[in-house]
Amino acid sequence: MRTVKDRLRHAISFEIIGLLLVIPLGGWLFAKPMNDIGVIAVVGATIATCWNYAYNLGFDHAMKRLRGEVRKTLLIRVLHAVLFEVGLLMALLPFIAWYLEMSVFHAFQMDISFSLFYVVYAFVFNWAYDLVFPVGGEYSAANAGTNS
Repeated sequence: MRTVKDRLRHAISFEIIGLLLVIPLGGWLFAKPMNDIGVIAVVGATIATCWNYAYNLGFDHAMKRLRGEVRKTLLIRVLHAVLFEVGLLMALLPFIAWYLEMSVFHAFQMDISFSLFYVVYAFVFNWAYDLVFPVGGEYSAANAGTNS
């Protein structure tokens, strides 16, 4: 298991590096000023973080009430992921369209692009993070007592 300090480093570095990548890439891809993409990215990351907490809490409560447990089957995991993304899309779509003064269709395209970026980025980031900071590696073992 990772320590609290390690989890915080992971979460913070994930968000900072993601923003450093998505802002210039989004500006270039959508021909928008980087400051506008920056606002979209920061607001999007904030909304995603809040939605993640609320959604997972609500989903677990619903599972406990409906199934009597919170363990997820493969089908439930797929449903969980799809519903999370649909909810996040519904939360971000009006903001993107309003802030960038674009149609909902163009905002939808942008939102889907950001989602695809973050799926690939999360895979690469987590793989690299595990190589640099392996669980149970020298770093974890040497600092296990100081990182709680």
